[in-house]
Parts: sequence; structure tokens; C-alpha cells
Amino acid sequence: MNVLMSAINLRLPESLHDAVRELAKRDNVSLNQFITLAIAEKVSALMTEDYLHVRASRGTRTKFDAALDAVADVPPDTTDLIG
Repeated sequence: MNVLMSAINLRLPESLHDAVRELAKRDNVSLNQFITLAIAEKVSALMTEDYLHVRASRGTRTKFDAALDAVADVPPDTTDLIG
């Protein structure tokens, strides 16, 4: 499977570059792989936030109450009790 790749020229403050280099070394990955994974994590977080906003916008108090009404009215399991 061929994956198309793009190159970017990225300027970082030296202190950040040093920190990223050290973290990549500690994680036993290349600097390029570390930065790629960091970007992927950020993209994933932002896309998840967008998805949750869309889902939340479809919710209503009526749907929420209906979902709660569908939950069985039983006491909690003893392993769920605090104390």
C-alpha cells in the first residue's frame, strides 16, 4: 500500500526543538515520527470535539429523559458503592 507523503519546512524555537528531540529519543522513535504522531493526536482531538458538538446539537431534554426512563430502577452493585 503506497501512502502519499508531503514535506513541510518547520521552524521551531531551539528550546522546543531540543525538548521534542529528547522526547522522541526517549520514546525510541525518529523526530519525524514523533512530530507526525503529535500532529495526528491533535487532529484526532479536534475532530472528536467537532463530532461531539454535532452529536450534542441533536440532543434534546426529551430524548435525555427517555434514555433515563429506559434504565432499570435497581440498586447499585455493591462493588459500585463508595465507602
